[in-house]
Amino acid sequence: MTGADLAAFRDAAGQFATGIAVVAAATDGITHAMTVNAFTSVSLDPLLILVCVEKRARFHDALLTAGIWAVSVLSEDAEKTARWLATRGRPLEGQLDGHPYHPGAVTGAPVLDDALAALECRTFAVHEGGDHSIVVGEVLAVDAPPTAADGPGPLIYHAGRYRRLPGR
Repeated sequence: MTGADLAAFRDAAGQFATGIAVVAAATDGITHAMTVNAFTSVSLDPLLILVCVEKRARFHDALLTAGIWAVSVLSEDAEKTARWLATRGRPLEGQLDGHPYHPGAVTGAPVLDDALAALECRTFAVHEGGDHSIVVGEVLAVDAPPTAADGPGPLIYHAGRYRRLPGR
């Protein structure tokens, strides 16, 4: 245990603006999804990304069991989706009801229809990270349509609030 104050740490880490994504997987006929801001690219050879998932979240075990999953990068218009999929205790079934999605072309993992980009992945490695697991995914497919200059920008999270890029 360090001498650092937890609240001060959260405030300091919250000063790093991040994009918002949804990670989704299907197991036993149930679609599981969760909002994440701990998502990043890791490697170009092989193509790897990572997400961090709290160990006590229901989604944690569903993701590890599925082994195949997708990351949907959210647009600035998707705050409602981000908030819903970040809600603890939401019903296990029907998590994506009202949030249109389709099976990814390569893996069949759930991909949000209005995502700015989507990555279909297979679990490559899982590392301990305190109260989270660092899940590294091998990218099997990418859906990143060209972004129109006048189209929506990404949904951003900064200082405990969802935000949009200024000037869009």
